[in-house]
Order: sequence, then structure tokens, then C-alpha cells
Amino acid sequence: MGNKIIKIKKTYEFKKIYSNGKSIANQFVVIYYIPNNLHFNRVGYSVSKKIGKSVVRNRVRRLLHESFRLLEAEIKKGFDIVFVARGKIVEADFNTLQNSIKKLIVKTPMYVGNEK
Repeated sequence: MGNKIIKIKKTYEFKKIYSNGKSIANQFVVIYYIPNNLHFNRVGYSVSKKIGKSVVRNRVRRLLHESFRLLEAEIKKGFDIVFVARGKIVEADFNTLQNSIKKLIVKTPMYVGNEK
């Protein structure tokens, strides 16, 4: 499985996506996305200290990352995507979170099924 997910780490990259990208949200997560003109997706996770202590934040980050990994086949290539955790996310189990992320992605132009 040589498909390594490329992560967005630099602050300026996050800022660029926040300011130029589109967003879609539900009670658990906000997804920002912007075309990146590359043949692969890059993904970042933002989990603020309001969510909880580092253990909780890291768990949330892992859940988001795994949700993205499992849904990646349904996402078109060529996007920078940032997942921003919201307060309610700590109450969600993995399946709830994954389903909610999938519902959001289906509504965006990133979704493979949406050929416009």
C-alpha cells in the first residue's frame, strides 16, 4: 500500500485554504477545501485546545485521519482539504464521525459521484 497521505503542516498553507477555500460543516467538523492543481490530495487536521487535553485532541486527529483514509477512494484527486474539529466531536464515536464526514463530502465537488 504505497499510498501515503500527504499532510498539510505549514501554517501558511492552512491560512491559504481558510481564506480562499470553500467550507461545509455539521455539528462535528468543518471541512475546508480548495483545488490544488496537483494529481493528489493533501489533507490537514485542526483540533483546537477547546476540544480537550492533548490526549483527546490526538485521538480526534487520529479519528479524522482514519475517516479520511477510508473515504479517500471516493474523493477526487487534486484538492487540499482541512478538517476542523468542533466541540461536539468528542461525543461522536468513529462510525458516527465517519458517516457525518461522508455526508459532507458527498455535498461537495470533491465527491467522485458528483460529475458536474
